[in-house]
Amino acid sequence: MSKPAPKKVVLAYSGGLDTSIILKWLQEEYGAEVVTFTADLGQGEELAPAKEKALKLGIKPENIFIDDLREEFVRDFVFPMFRANTVYEGQYLLGTSIARPLISKRQIEIARQVGADAVCHGATGKGNDQVRFELGYYALEPDIRVIAPWREWDFKSREALLDFAEKHQIPISKDKRGEAPFSVDANLLHSSSEGKVLEDPAVEAPEFVHQRTISPEAAPDAPTVITIAYEKGDPVAINGEALSPAALLTKLNQLGHDNGVGRLDLVENRFIGMKSRGVYETPGGTILLAAHRGMESITLDRGAMHLKDELMPKYASLIYNGFWFSPEREMLQAAIDHSQQKVSGTVRVKLYKGNVTIIGRESPNSLYDQDLVTFEEGVQAYDHKDAEGFIKLNALRLRVLAKRDGQKG
Repeated sequence: MSKPAPKKVVLAYSGGLDTSIILKWLQEEYGAEVVTFTADLGQGEELAPAKEKALKLGIKPENIFIDDLREEFVRDFVFPMFRANTVYEGQYLLGTSIARPLISKRQIEIARQVGADAVCHGATGKGNDQVRFELGYYALEPDIRVIAPWREWDFKSREALLDFAEKHQIPISKDKRGEAPFSVDANLLHSSSEGKVLEDPAVEAPEFVHQRTISPEAAPDAPTVITIAYEKGDPVAINGEALSPAALLTKLNQLGHDNGVGRLDLVENRFIGMKSRGVYETPGGTILLAAHRGMESITLDRGAMHLKDELMPKYASLIYNGFWFSPEREMLQAAIDHSQQKVSGTVRVKLYKGNVTIIGRESPNSLYDQDLVTFEEGVQAYDHKDAEGFIKLNALRLRVLAKRDGQKG
């Protein structure tokens, strides 16, 4: 028995060709009233055209939502992730992944507000985003109807989509009629480029692909040195200037851009099983990762730091795979946030031709004891002779093994 058609659908709408086609398809396929939601996450695009296009496609003004979510994005999603020093598969700073739960959350809030019985996204059936969006929807509204056009419609080719757009007078950018060079997703944390000229992982990405950085070779010959202040694991100021989360990341993005910082060419393992090649640029995030580790290096106990490093890959996978709203991610977050209570102070960072180097760190909560580590005469809090027993106890099992296996100790 087929499901009844939804009456009102909240569409995650960028204003681009694909989601404009989806908008019209929803109206034709389901006869549903469509509500558009466009999130400003700092992607750097003018969002007014999205409203104009929605109006032209018959959407009522009261059904058009364009929300500035930049501060919430950085404060409640990016910063918590960076408290864990999160990287996926050793390199990727999860710029796309971390944006999806916020979009899902706001989309569900709008659905409740307008009385919609369905939500819709424009993610394809090959990628991770369909999983991330829908896990978010179901975690927040278990019985919501989800429409995923790329898994439902009958369009077999890009040409068929363009023909549909022309038939319904949906504006097509000139470059859409040719082969688009690559696909771009962007927000305040990063930009990602995939497809077309990037599909062969053996071929270096052309320079024109990069959106957020100049090349390290073109960066200034003199280094840029900045100071980042931290409070309880979150950055709060640059060079003594207090900034909001979004403003701080924006400034770091510019500093990273100017010094060629944050480029990554990665072949990653998607959750659904295939490998994909992407070119990512995360200038501000790359600086923050290094700075935060520098701050933790003098304020976190060894055991806590090492445990965080053990937990981080699991935490990263949960975000990458779309489980932001899962109980296990929240459990890990509670442990991570607890570890950050003393992670306060300042870090000096040198930016130079794509490199981020920590050159100084200070904290009122520092565990670094210069008297203990100095090679000069210091406070006699450490007796060198104590090391002998420590070593022998740690060597005991190794000596027993060596004697059993016939080796000479």
